[in-house]
Amino acid sequence: MGFWSLLEVASMPVIQVLIISLVGAFLASDRCKLFPVEARNSMNKVVFVLFAPALMFANLAQTVTLEDIISWWFMPVNMGLTFLIGGLLGWMVVKILKPPPYLEGLIVATCSSGNMGNLPIILVPAICDEDKSPFGNRSVCRTVGLSYASFSMALGGFYIWTYTFRLIKGSAMKIKAMEEAEKPAIRSSNSDLEADHKTHLLDAPEDEEKEVVKEDTGFWRKVADFLHEILEELLAPPTLGAIIGFVFGAVKWLRNLIIGDDAPLRIIQSTAKLLGDGTIPCMTIILGGNLIKGLRSSAVKPMVVLGIVCVRYILLPIIGIGIVLTAASLGFLPADPLFQYVLMLQFTLPPAMNIGTMTQLYNVAQDECSVLMLWTYLIAILALTVWSTIFLHLLV
Repeated sequence: MGFWSLLEVASMPVIQVLIISLVGAFLASDRCKLFPVEARNSMNKVVFVLFAPALMFANLAQTVTLEDIISWWFMPVNMGLTFLIGGLLGWMVVKILKPPPYLEGLIVATCSSGNMGNLPIILVPAICDEDKSPFGNRSVCRTVGLSYASFSMALGGFYIWTYTFRLIKGSAMKIKAMEEAEKPAIRSSNSDLEADHKTHLLDAPEDEEKEVVKEDTGFWRKVADFLHEILEELLAPPTLGAIIGFVFGAVKWLRNLIIGDDAPLRIIQSTAKLLGDGTIPCMTIILGGNLIKGLRSSAVKPMVVLGIVCVRYILLPIIGIGIVLTAASLGFLPADPLFQYVLMLQFTLPPAMNIGTMTQLYNVAQDECSVLMLWTYLIAILALTVWSTIFLHLLV
């Protein structure tokens, strides 16, 4: 498969994202005025509550069985490593460049969270369909490749709606805390200013006991708050959809209820798939709608864009090659080179589109997110092609 053929295959899904983004930008422009901020916020809530959970459920229930989870056990590990290593590299970018505090979570998120969804779903089967595909029989390659990509998409959604969701939420809370700190503090006057020195001495031991109790209460309160946050993230609609999808995919009798031409409740799966198909177009249009304002008022500096590009398209792919080849040499991976290609590809993808949904949801750095997405997806056209060529030469 030649470089130019691979360039065409790799660029198609990225160009689709860019075209839909331009449609969203036009709808939100001053000339059109059909997609104002209020409309984008409302659509974003629908994506978060309805479309994204439906997509997670439909893909997991249909493509993931218990046997797949066991035989493809390294894929969740590999994806976790992309988020972990990308997060560490993103944290280094933040420490070196020192961006505004509200951008820190966004930078770490774009460095760590790749688009595990629509890009592999389009890219992997397209490579299989090529006449000179190195992965053997076209129909077998396409079926197996689509299963790998679907599993990657489902796992990616789970990681993104837990780990990345927490990052963006943390940025929003940081901004809120800064705004609260800037407000003039209103303190009540001390009601016992006229109390004599003797009274304070007598009350001292009791006050110390109260402080100890408060410290103990504070520790357990922090533990309870942490567990509550974890529960909230697990109960976020997309994460809940992924969990339910995992259960239906792994439990055979539940799977037979909704999957298959003879399944009695197959209408549930088809309805979920129909709703889920609206997720990616809606997210991309919202992202494009934020792009106009972002290009005018964004605080993203060129060095921040360069840092994210270096992490996503230089450092992560090199690290990914080392991890996958090492795992293969240790016998952790199936012999199928297509599986190894998908694992390497996970280290090379542009940032996840869901990040835009999260920034819109918490009203934090939406404009900057759109600008970062624009540049990273433009560069992804060449980066995906070059790295895919390298991966294929290494594996085949």
